[in-house]
Amino acid sequence: MIVNNRFTSKDHTFAICAYGESRYIEECIRSVTSQTVNTNVLIATSTPNEYLENLAKKYNIPYYINEKMKGRSNIATDWNFAISCAETPLVTIAHQDDLYKPDFAKQVIQEFNKTEHPLIAFTDYAEYRNGKEVSDIKNLNIKRIMLLPLRLHILWKSRFVRRSILSLGSAICCPSVTYVPENLPKQLFIPGYRGGIDWQAWERFSRLRGEFVFVNSILMVHRIHEESETSAIIKGHERSEEDYQMFCKFWPKPIAWILEHFYRKGEEQNNL
Repeated sequence: MIVNNRFTSKDHTFAICAYGESRYIEECIRSVTSQTVNTNVLIATSTPNEYLENLAKKYNIPYYINEKMKGRSNIATDWNFAISCAETPLVTIAHQDDLYKPDFAKQVIQEFNKTEHPLIAFTDYAEYRNGKEVSDIKNLNIKRIMLLPLRLHILWKSRFVRRSILSLGSAICCPSVTYVPENLPKQLFIPGYRGGIDWQAWERFSRLRGEFVFVNSILMVHRIHEESETSAIIKGHERSEEDYQMFCKFWPKPIAWILEHFYRKGEEQNNL
């Protein structure tokens, strides 16, 4: 195993993707500004408002406004813009409602320093439901089983392994992902998807030469609440349609339909 020190905390940025006036964003800010290593933090938004501006001033965080898409953006353009604001080789898109454990940046950087040509790194995670952090639930345990092969560093480079995992669903938690933009396509996220935008990206990235780095520790907490984008999409029909399209990238249509049916049942746990 290669171990080097080419990445340090100075090479990492938390790009907080802010939308509107989230009542949870200050908790997110506190979590990323209280890391055990000194990393970089910024706020990026297409919906500028006084609330966000004041938080940026309070925590002395750079504040970027997407003037081109102000008030009419989508998830893909928001995430692409957030990534573009960072000036470091490693970038985590921090979702405004979520929380990051104090050692998130430290451990992710340590694992990146075991790689040759990293694409992304992602961690295990817990969920925050009804005021409690939970990790031992069916949906999360299934995802951990799916990711078992990537506990072995030697398999991080395997296109076959990563595509096999993705063929059964998206076990990668989007807000836990840290990107290496210079090793990825110029446009990380393609507009058109809502709930499946991350899975679509992983599928594209999985075809590339390089490493998918799995950090087998619970290092962030994904908040599940009624106002979240995930909950809103699952209540509608968009997620089912997008999931079916994704399964079709790996399987014949009849098998894709069956897989989507069972996958939807698991995703419905995101509803409170």
